[in-house]
Amino acid sequence: MPFDVTSKNLRSFLAALYDLQISARSQARIISGIKQFYNFLLLEDLIQDDPTEDIATPKIGSKLPVYLTVEEIDQLIAAIDLSKNEGHRNKAILETLYSCGLRVSELIQLKFSHIYEEEGFIRIIGKGDKERLVPYSSSVQHEINLYVHHVRNHQKIQSGSEDYIFLNRRGRPLTRVMIFTIIKQLAQASGISKNISPHTFRHSFATHLVEGGANLRAVQEMLGHESITTTEIYTHLDAAYIRDAIQSYHPRNKCR
Repeated sequence: MPFDVTSKNLRSFLAALYDLQISARSQARIISGIKQFYNFLLLEDLIQDDPTEDIATPKIGSKLPVYLTVEEIDQLIAAIDLSKNEGHRNKAILETLYSCGLRVSELIQLKFSHIYEEEGFIRIIGKGDKERLVPYSSSVQHEINLYVHHVRNHQKIQSGSEDYIFLNRRGRPLTRVMIFTIIKQLAQASGISKNISPHTFRHSFATHLVEGGANLRAVQEMLGHESITTTEIYTHLDAAYIRDAIQSYHPRNKCR
């Protein structure tokens, strides 16, 4: 009966979950459900003591995101077939994702009216319609210009889509699914085995900035993170990068 359960019983139960190799995340969900149940019993005066009071929820470590090296970025871009109409568009997409650290939803909503060419900034409308200004490189402007000149200017653009930068063959804004498909195809063509998505370019953008010594607050602003703690994951990536560099190049490690 639930009323007879003790803290010792619960610890035995959790030990069994551990022995069954249930993940820490799943254990945390189970414990949360049990705690809510006993909290309800307390509120209803059905029990006097909460057996879950001393039961700790297992810590769930932050999963470090997949990111690409600079060489892998170049490898992906080199796999683009510029002889096809969509080639220049896809190259401009990859340059924009990587150089500006955009979410895929921000990319497909990008408009010409959002570009301040003289100032070198793009106005991004992010989560919750919050706006931020992100600097963009001359390479991004160059690739967008090539795409517009070679492809977009020769398209029949659907009414209401005139201001959107990246369009499909029917002259409408690209969808999230299409961006995912483009990147998956390029990964396969370039021989990159990592499981990548449009968000991988955002992770790569932030990782390479932190590795290069960029101020974390500046990276937070460019990514549009609400909290600095969200951005701090890239300091862990940087630590992993340093560890790998030591293991690869330090003479004592190389001897192993």
